[in-house]
Amino acid sequence: MAEIVWQGKYLSMIVDGRWEYVARARGIGAVVIVALDGDAVILIDQFRHPLGRRCLELPAGLVGDDAAGEPALEAAARELEEETGYRAGRIESLGQFHSSPGMVSEAYELVRATELTRVGAGGGTAEEGITVHRVPLGEVPAFIAAKRAEGFAIDGKLLLLLGAAVLG
Repeated sequence: MAEIVWQGKYLSMIVDGRWEYVARARGIGAVVIVALDGDAVILIDQFRHPLGRRCLELPAGLVGDDAAGEPALEAAARELEEETGYRAGRIESLGQFHSSPGMVSEAYELVRATELTRVGAGGGTAEEGITVHRVPLGEVPAFIAAKRAEGFAIDGKLLLLLGAAVLG
């Protein structure tokens, strides 16, 4: 039987027989945003404490952390503007995905945001320290390689953008 052995504001640690895993607390979900601005994609980087360094990633955020029942697409629009300074004219769901199903029960809604308009600087909240990058799609593999060479961690979800390059 599953037992919550620790719970914080955002995460729970669960033991279920021999399995140990982490879950989002209080029904909180997540969104990950593929924001396309013409022939470019919007990426961000920020310091990630679990990794001890900056990480290059797609914009993302929590759903329902402030208001229970928040729709995922509304959260995606809010997070996109907060983190990147872009507002989407269109946001559509690409489905739910699981990032590390052997360790984390969290699912995230992957969304595509298009018809972007720059309405602010982005950067997230003061403690997030987000840097925004507008990267032409054809330059994504080289951009990721350059950030990796600079010592950045690379979020696994960026494989989405490398798929064609990896498959040759």
